[in-house]
Amino acid sequence: MAILPLVILPDSRLRLISEPVGPVTSEIRKLADDMLETMYDAPGVGLAGIQIGVQKRIVTIDTSKEEGVRRPQVFLDPVVTWESEETRGYDEGCLSIPDYYAEVTRPDRVRVRFRDLDGKEQEIEADGLLATCLQHEIDHLNGVLFIDHISKLKRDRVMKKFAKAAKRDAA
Repeated sequence: MAILPLVILPDSRLRLISEPVGPVTSEIRKLADDMLETMYDAPGVGLAGIQIGVQKRIVTIDTSKEEGVRRPQVFLDPVVTWESEETRGYDEGCLSIPDYYAEVTRPDRVRVRFRDLDGKEQEIEADGLLATCLQHEIDHLNGVLFIDHISKLKRDRVMKKFAKAAKRDAA
């Protein structure tokens, strides 16, 4: 397993729409392992393929809050098939937008259809942190960032801050 470099805002790759995974191969399984390792190292609770520069519809998540306990989940080609009318605000962050958090309101519960690493179709209904995380990561697959769900003023400030940092780092 390898820890892969993260794609950081304002990198335009974060706005790309990811392609279907296709057949589950040993390369896809290795990618999932590397993504989990990268996510744990960051540390984070979710990671989409595009966040490591891979334009595939793959997401890794682990919302386990117990110390030393890991419950990794891998979602291939995930799609939200249903969302509740009830919403919940959650203070979100993102590995591609380090050290920035903002409250985002999303549906409280979702149903997601996906394939597992055996290529089998699955469907889960999630609520709470898992529902938020799934929506956040699926947004990434569609070129949407969590800052797109906050006010334009706040989003513009974040974009400016990260553009300035990228320019400084490139100098």
